[in-house]
Amino acid sequence: MERTFNDILDKYEWEDVKEKLAKITKDDVVNALRKDKRSLTDFLALISPVAAPYIETMAAMSSELTAQRFGKNIQLYAPLYLSNECNNICTYCGFSVDNGIRRRTLSPPEIMIEAQTVRSMGFQHILLVSGEATQKVGVDYFIKAARQISDVFPQISIEVQPLDQDDYHRLSEVNVNAVLVYQETYHRQAYKTYHPKGKKSNFDYRLQTPDRIGKAGIHKVGLGVLLGLEDWRIDSFFTALHIEYLQQTYWRTKYAVSFPRLRPAAGAAKPNFDMSERDLVQLICAYRLWHPDLELSLSTREHEAFRDHAPLFGITSMSAASKTNPGGYSVEPQSLEQFEISDERSVEVIIQKIRDAGYQPVWKDWQPEYANAPLHT
Repeated sequence: MERTFNDILDKYEWEDVKEKLAKITKDDVVNALRKDKRSLTDFLALISPVAAPYIETMAAMSSELTAQRFGKNIQLYAPLYLSNECNNICTYCGFSVDNGIRRRTLSPPEIMIEAQTVRSMGFQHILLVSGEATQKVGVDYFIKAARQISDVFPQISIEVQPLDQDDYHRLSEVNVNAVLVYQETYHRQAYKTYHPKGKKSNFDYRLQTPDRIGKAGIHKVGLGVLLGLEDWRIDSFFTALHIEYLQQTYWRTKYAVSFPRLRPAAGAAKPNFDMSERDLVQLICAYRLWHPDLELSLSTREHEAFRDHAPLFGITSMSAASKTNPGGYSVEPQSLEQFEISDERSVEVIIQKIRDAGYQPVWKDWQPEYANAPLHT
């Protein structure tokens, strides 16, 4: 049997990582900051409570490192929700199957209307999103949607249910260049309490999804956890561990991390663990100092002032003017949202804020033709 991340995760215990966090000292943090290349042990030190007084230093270092690797650029994208159909019970999500809402799946003409509306706002990178309902919105539906809008958007990413390796290969053939899949939490025992029913309750199948994506040759994989379910420090350590494994195994693939903090949603549970904005800044900076080339993405879950400053401490990708409901841009604006967004400003306002901060908005960083372009020496 081929190795997967399960083989790595099985060597760690949640409580052991918690103990290591508690033993981190000021010297550990200072030593981590002094290094040019940092290990996972250094990453753990930088996200520890002991590192909190060093956030300003970390932010300055993160800003400089980000500018060196990415320039003064912020990638912009928009999510397009295809369906709120879902067969899972997820205690934190508005689309949960036990939530008595009207379900909505966009038809091909409706997908095109939504796509053209988003394109008219300036976006060239679209993120296709849906609930997890394989019978109604399975891989064939996603392939048709991607093929349908390929002339509208040169860059297509997806955030849907975990799929098999062959399915990801089929998606790559219709120019899907990135797949986002969040483990939600790496705490195996707690995971089941948040996902009591549906295919998503299979912790191992979800955990192995980035392996299947990497084997299928998808250009980029996006990871993350739902910040607020469990201790964000421990979950973030395991996310970094996952990325380290993936990079060593699928070294041609690019990687990204998102930072979704648990937001209010219809019928959803409240966060079990609070994460402040200062904590979030610390985490973003720690990722950048640990991994200078990692794409760090921030959604409209965060409020305006925080997002305005996000490029200054390491964020390289942001959504804008997002709608988290099927048809939300033009077809059916009042349908149920997956979660409440916080930054509701227009694209024009957000672009101006990016420029005011000294950065340049970038509408895409991928073109299908790039994949087969010859390398020049």
